[in-house]
Amino acid sequence: EVKLVESGGGLVQPGGSLKLSCAASGFVFSSYAMVWVRQAPGKEQEWVSSIDAGGKIRRYSDSVKGRFTISRNNADRTVTLQLNRLQIEDTAMYVCAKMKYSGVQSTGLRDLAALDAWGQGTLVNVSA
Repeated sequence: EVKLVESGGGLVQPGGSLKLSCAASGFVFSSYAMVWVRQAPGKEQEWVSSIDAGGKIRRYSDSVKGRFTISRNNADRTVTLQLNRLQIEDTAMYVCAKMKYSGVQSTGLRDLAALDAWGQGTLVNVSA
């Protein structure tokens, strides 16, 4: 059974930082690309970032580029998302997801369409 468990969310002031982690089990972690998505209250799910199976190719949405960093440790079966210079608009449930493929697709939307497992999410609340 594929299992993805996120942690690291919390309440932070604008300009602050958080590090989200996702622990994976139940599949060959090093063979699949991984994705972070988020969903704010009343809004649709938004693709945030993707990383390929080998950890060499990373992609970010325009809204987080330059502020967030995705990484993975295949030995530990974890994928992380470092969130810096947080903004109120970053408030959302952040969810770790597994792709069907080892490589990232040509766009974030295509990455979203290629997901086949999701975690429960961790809440990030950016507030003054």
